Amino acid sequence: MNYRHIYHAGNFADVMKHALLIPLIRAMQRKDKPFLLLDTHAGIGRYDVRSEQAEKTGEWRDGIGKLLDAPPPALAEYVKLVRELGLYPGSPALSAALLRPTDRLIACELHPEDAATLRRNMRGAETVAVHERDGYEAISAFLPPPEKRALVLIDPPFERTDEFAALEKALLVGWRKFKSGVFVVWYPVKHRGPVRSFFESLKLTPIRDVIAVEFLRRPDINPLGLNGCGLLIVNPPYGFEEEAAPILAACEAVLGEPGCSSVIERVINE
Repeated sequence: MNYRHIYHAGNFADVMKHALLIPLIRAMQRKDKPFLLLDTHAGIGRYDVRSEQAEKTGEWRDGIGKLLDAPPPALAEYVKLVRELGLYPGSPALSAALLRPTDRLIACELHPEDAATLRRNMRGAETVAVHERDGYEAISAFLPPPEKRALVLIDPPFERTDEFAALEKALLVGWRKFKSGVFVVWYPVKHRGPVRSFFESLKLTPIRDVIAVEFLRRPDINPLGLNGCGLLIVNPPYGFEEEAAPILAACEAVLGEPGCSSVIERVINE
């Protein structure tokens, strides 16, 4: 409840996450049938990176700020969308811009002030419903969807010391309620231990068909800093791994520091 994304909006982790969110949404739209996009930790939707809060960290300058003038081809659609939407669009704004009239976005935000701001920022978007509620609870509440197709984005702030355990529990609840859903979990990489423990614990559950897509801006040897981030994806859409590879390579080329790397790893087989 203390986390404010305005201090981090548009940083390298946002770039990676949002650039990969676009092909995930496009993959869901290969079929004519509508789908639900459930954003469990939506934030406020749009961020002014020129604000006093954002400039205190300046993280956006080493993220989206490095891409605006000459984005590499793999990131061109993402950067074009950012420019068109204005300010820095969070996942709700990016998603709403891509959804078809028949698709739906449910954006959940627990913090009362942020939920109110999200409602204002999403005003006029007919495909969007904003809920002030716990994102983990929303997974159980909104699945299975009437559309019988869903993309679930779980992007917690990692304020809790047991966040990985909470993620595993939420994933298991969601998967049991809707086994065919595409579940996308953002996670930070500070050092390898917690991430590997999370993966190994998931392997003991009945969840199958899981990949991890990671971008390490620098080697993951400093546990005090955000060295990289990843998306863990349950039921990844067909062809997504091939689409993700050039996006990760572009992130390395423009945003990486010495020793940067990226990987697409199969965590659990089908």
